[in-house]
This record gives sequence, C-alpha cells and structure tokens, in this order.
Amino acid sequence: MAPRRPYWRGYLKLSLVTCPVAMTPATSESEKVRFHTLNEKTGNRVVSQYIDSVTGKPVKDEDEAKGYERGENDYIILTDEDLESVELETVRTIDIEKFVPRESIEWIYLDTPFYLTANEKIGDEAFAVIREAMKAQDVVGVSRVVLGRREREVILKPHDEGIVVWTLRFGDEVRPETEYFTGIDKKSDASDVAALEKVIKKRMKEWSPEMVSDPIQESLLKLIAEKKKARKPAKKSTAKSATGDDEKKSNVINIMDALKKSVEKELKSRKAR
Repeated sequence: MAPRRPYWRGYLKLSLVTCPVAMTPATSESEKVRFHTLNEKTGNRVVSQYIDSVTGKPVKDEDEAKGYERGENDYIILTDEDLESVELETVRTIDIEKFVPRESIEWIYLDTPFYLTANEKIGDEAFAVIREAMKAQDVVGVSRVVLGRREREVILKPHDEGIVVWTLRFGDEVRPETEYFTGIDKKSDASDVAALEKVIKKRMKEWSPEMVSDPIQESLLKLIAEKKKARKPAKKSTAKSATGDDEKKSNVINIMDALKKSVEKELKSRKAR
C-alpha cells in the first residue's frame, strides 16, 4: 500500500530545537466496503446538493458560506478570511509545553492517532534528538495543534524511528466511571478466581492484528464477488454443437450422396431411353 499524503505539515518545537514535520493518519477506513445510493429503477447514482431553504434552488459551491446563528433565521456570515484571522500559533507549530510519565495517560482519553515524521532531510537530526530524549526519560510530550479549524490537546509518544501523536478527548467528553461502577459487588471467591486464572493462562496468546478481523466485511466481500461472477457473460462454448462443424460436415456428406444418386438416376434414365 502506497504511503498516504500528509494530513498536516508544520514544525515540531522543544525549547530551542525546531524541525519541519509532517503528520499522517495512522489508521484508515479506505478498505471498508462502501455503498453508493442508487436509483433502483434506472441503476444511476443519486447525488446530493445544498438547497436554499427559502428559494428551493441549488446553491453553487462558490456561494456557500459558514454562518453563526444569533437568532431565528438571523446569521452572522464568516468568510475564510475571517476564520484565518483568528488562527492560533498551533496551526503550524507543535510546541511541546510539558511532559508526563508515559504510563500516566489513561487510555480512555486517547482519540485519534497520527504518525509524525521529519518532513525534510535538514530536520532529521533535530527530530531524532527530540525523539530519543523522550525515550530516555520514558515520557510523552503534551502539546496543542489545530486540526480541522479546532485546537486539540495532543500527546507525543516516541515509537520506533518516529513519533505517534494522539489527539485527546476533552475532559467534558469523558464520563466519570463512578456514575456506572458504584454499587458493584467488590467481593470475589478466592478459589473461583484461581480457577479462572488457569483458564486465562491457557488462552494466553501473543497479540496479532488478525485478532481484530471484521466478519461482516468478509461476508460482504464474498457476497459482492459472487454477484460479480453471476453478472459475467457466458463464455462461448468450444464444443461442437448440432449447428457447428459437425453439422456442416454432415450436410456436405448428405449433399454428395444426393448428387451421386442424382447422377446415377440420370444415367439410368438415359440408358433406358
């Protein structure tokens, strides 16, 4: 699979060390089965478009704008220039402000992963220095970056020769577990726990990406392949049929016999005369 184009380009900064970097999504959904909406009667694709809610007419791409509602049917229009004017420094720079122990980040806060790499050869050394310093201290960096016009908290974790950037969920997006885990019985029978520990040990395996396969996806691909096969035009048979070469040869033989019989009949008729 060819590497994807960078989703974000900018600079990584730690104190006085700065280097150009590129960030690419670490996950992909391009392999998923996707469907188009069709007109079942014609088999043509159905397209969607923005319609003016008052005039009922389609709106051209160049006429679309973002609006903030300040009252019923009353909007403040914001242009691209307006939005660019409020851009923060984090639009182009990931400045590592603080560090925390690597194991102290609760997994529930991790949102979307990205791969961060040096974007130019001139920045390779500076990038490596930042990466190796975090590895040596066993820490992750905490910073901010603007993605999709929204500033996101991120952590930077050294990984192999690169760095993995995880966007973090905002604090108000994570529900406290006390709302759900309160009242659960904490007691457990020691013998039962020991018995289940044996079962766990027997089922212990090394992690593999194959453990997270999608059976629905596999079934859909199989179904699509079967439908493709059913739609293929039937191949012309190479076997000789009743209307093939055998029939032609048969016709030739019959005609020759008929001619012979006709000649013999003509000769007999002449002799008789």
